[in-house]
Amino acid sequence: MKKDGGFSAPLRVLFAGSPDIALPALDALAGAALAPESCPWLLTGVLTNPDRPKGRSGGPEPTAAAAAAERHNAAFAEKGLPPVAVLKPETLKAEAREAAAALFPDILVSFAYGRIFGPKFLSLFPLGGINIHPSLLPKYRGASPIQQTILNRDVKTGICVQKTDLEMDTGNILAVKEIPLTGRETTFSLSRRAGEEAAILLVQTLNGLARALFRGEPFPEGKAQEGEPSGCSRITRDSGIIDWNKSAEEIDAMIRAYTPWPLARTTHNGQNLFILEAAPYPDAPGVPDNISGNGGLLPVPGRLLGTNKKSGILIQTGRGILAVTRLQYQARKALPWQAFLNGVRDFIGARLTAGTRPNSEDT
Repeated sequence: MKKDGGFSAPLRVLFAGSPDIALPALDALAGAALAPESCPWLLTGVLTNPDRPKGRSGGPEPTAAAAAAERHNAAFAEKGLPPVAVLKPETLKAEAREAAAALFPDILVSFAYGRIFGPKFLSLFPLGGINIHPSLLPKYRGASPIQQTILNRDVKTGICVQKTDLEMDTGNILAVKEIPLTGRETTFSLSRRAGEEAAILLVQTLNGLARALFRGEPFPEGKAQEGEPSGCSRITRDSGIIDWNKSAEEIDAMIRAYTPWPLARTTHNGQNLFILEAAPYPDAPGVPDNISGNGGLLPVPGRLLGTNKKSGILIQTGRGILAVTRLQYQARKALPWQAFLNGVRDFIGARLTAGTRPNSEDT
């Protein structure tokens, strides 16, 4: 709230986010309610996407952020604290703007909300907004930076806290945290780490911002993004279809990038087969002598060459061999490779082909 040319504590924050990656940041903001005398901000509301049908029942379920906000509200109620408003508008038009304005927010904090904020919505916030993005901007602007990082086999990524702009992910950078990569990350594991790092960086940024504003200093301009901008590919269910003509390294990256969704898949005997865990086989590109059950099979892309006790099921690719350790037929349980082979006939020697669209409830 504005006072004498500056802002008086606490800054009133509206948080916008939806998926799991945003939860550590939301938890950090909500935690301030338990120690309001020592925190320079107050979470007044959570803006998230509407409930959507999920699962086999098709019943509407809240976003991860909405569910987390309700858990926080239950904890607040036990301590006699006021609840955080949870807003789930279909659009950010007049009704949504009125609901947000009623919270008297000073600043918008967004992380993976999934929509672009227009000028009318941003005008509700005297301090504007800050956005968290899980890449080293301007690299990988858009909605799938973590998947793109893994697909491109980058050696590092990062978290950027930036000023919210009218164009997606173009605002000036306020803070950056680099994250080195091992090359074995999945979207699940890297999202979890990015979310945790983002929460730490957000708290540091808000603390510094609040101190400056309370002294009457202007909102920091930040640093303009440097380097060649790049975008992200849109992820669909069909993104997970495996092209066995690609290299083992490319297919391995694809499997990791599409875990947990949409999952990498192929077809065996007319059934969708999800490849859940794999790695390039170190003895590639030739067919090594220690493959069991090979029987002189020709190493054509997609061919199930045999097995190796330490590495798993070995599949020929366009360049090199992929060793698969965990897999799953559509609508069946995910299994380690040994257990999988115990329940399927004529697997070794077959040739895998491109997958078909799976039923959503079966994945």
